[in-house]
Amino acid sequence: MQMGAHFSRAMYFLQTQGPSKMQFWLLALLIGIAAGFAALLFRLGIDGLQRAAYGIDDQALKSEAHRLPWWWLVAVPTLGGLAVGLILDRFTTDARARTVSDVIEGAALEGGRVETKEGLASAAASLITLGTGGSSGREGPVVHLAGVVSTWFAMRINASPMTGRELLGCAVSGAVAASFNAPIAGALFAHEVILRHFSAHAFAPIAISAVAGTVINRQAFGGATEFSLPREPGLSFYVELPAFMLLGLVSALVATALVWAIIKTDRAATAAFAQTGWPRWLRPALAGMLLGLIAIPFPHIIGVGYQTTFAALNGSLELREIIIFALAKIVAVAITLGGRMGGGVFSPALVLGALIGLAYGMIASSALPDLSSGTTIYAMAGMGAVAAAILGAPISTALIIFEMTGDFQTGIAVMTAVSLSSALASRLLHRSFFLTQLELRGIHVAEGPQVWLPQKMRINSLMRAPDAENAPAPDLVRNLALSGRTLVDGATLDLALSEFERIGGAFLPVIRPPEPRDPDTIGPPAPPEIIGTLYHVDALRALNHALAEAAAEEHG
Repeated sequence: MQMGAHFSRAMYFLQTQGPSKMQFWLLALLIGIAAGFAALLFRLGIDGLQRAAYGIDDQALKSEAHRLPWWWLVAVPTLGGLAVGLILDRFTTDARARTVSDVIEGAALEGGRVETKEGLASAAASLITLGTGGSSGREGPVVHLAGVVSTWFAMRINASPMTGRELLGCAVSGAVAASFNAPIAGALFAHEVILRHFSAHAFAPIAISAVAGTVINRQAFGGATEFSLPREPGLSFYVELPAFMLLGLVSALVATALVWAIIKTDRAATAAFAQTGWPRWLRPALAGMLLGLIAIPFPHIIGVGYQTTFAALNGSLELREIIIFALAKIVAVAITLGGRMGGGVFSPALVLGALIGLAYGMIASSALPDLSSGTTIYAMAGMGAVAAAILGAPISTALIIFEMTGDFQTGIAVMTAVSLSSALASRLLHRSFFLTQLELRGIHVAEGPQVWLPQKMRINSLMRAPDAENAPAPDLVRNLALSGRTLVDGATLDLALSEFERIGGAFLPVIRPPEPRDPDTIGPPAPPEIIGTLYHVDALRALNHALAEAAAEEHG
């Protein structure tokens, strides 16, 4: 009874006053453990389903899938896609699996919260996708699943938006670290991609969660790196750096091609289903059938594709084979994600980057054999460069490549390629694949808080009531309303500021349009109801306060 009373009292203080520093660090540890186990179970679930469906795991699919009947290679992803379609149709409003872009939106606009029901459905759909032949990655579903974990904690303690975002960063760092055995990259990924700023205040708890997630991974898998590399001669430094700079630019173009292939495929499929009237749950099944047909000659497209990545990093592929594999992988990823099957884009970026880097290294080595360090370094640099361009995260991507391979000696080559690919891709895309997705949905997070904060804030909480002491004279308000210089109830602050910029003046009336009336009604229409007045200075003060809070979160 006494323990229960202490717990209830602690929960009351958490909900009303927020966590203290030590309490927050304890929460970070608990969230890191929970997110780490979620990532671990997701990974084991994929492996188990893949073994049940194909009889082999991802590490042997490329070499062993030819032993399976061709009809089985088609049937498994088709049935998997059908299951995915039914799940997303039932549990989401738009039949779309949630991923990293939705977590970024939750961090920016929803106080660190993400959709829970839709998130769990998306995790189940993505697990089925990856376990039955979908050509995508596990990092996107894992990141959103971590967001569901942090949202549960944030709701329990009634976390403020700032605390909610920090809890979200903790969950993401723990999940990424557990998924890839990459504690440093996990912590930086949460800052660079999800929070989109580096917060000194949040760094310690995010690092604690990353360590917790890493411990879980190493308890399960023994701390081994994802890829082991053959030893090759070191980088020829000054002489070879221009080649890695050019590889970075090539990787940016390849990454952009993959991103737009996914987006164009999604648009084409959406338009086709709108025209035909086919049920939306059928879309992932058709995508799965197409993937199965591609997998008959190219089984390397099935699943995460780490066997292909490992082969590229070891230089055990021929140039013609590399080019065909890369093209098939782009098509397969576009069908998977454009077909709304679920999954992430990081692992496909690693596969594609390693293939492109190896092909580039073969060409460069044959042209200047005396100056080449070997093809493995190029494959590793290409892997980082393509992934960084797609994620828009050069720092965490470079580190995750190092941690996944255990090879820090080629850091200069990887960082050179990553920096150039990120710089070019940020011009060709809205900074990353995820921010491009949000931009196409009309969510302008890429431009920073000075743009998305006014889009989030509503004028209703800022306006002055008609009977307030500091409200303008009713006659002035009525005359402005009659002249059409008004704001509509529920408008956002960015629209209000645009109206002040266009019209001028110290204030504008806020009106509520009349209810639609019967067309047969006789007489003039009812005038709109004036529900308040918004002063320009109040709007600017609210925006300034919100920007100050955002700056305090980043620099506090």
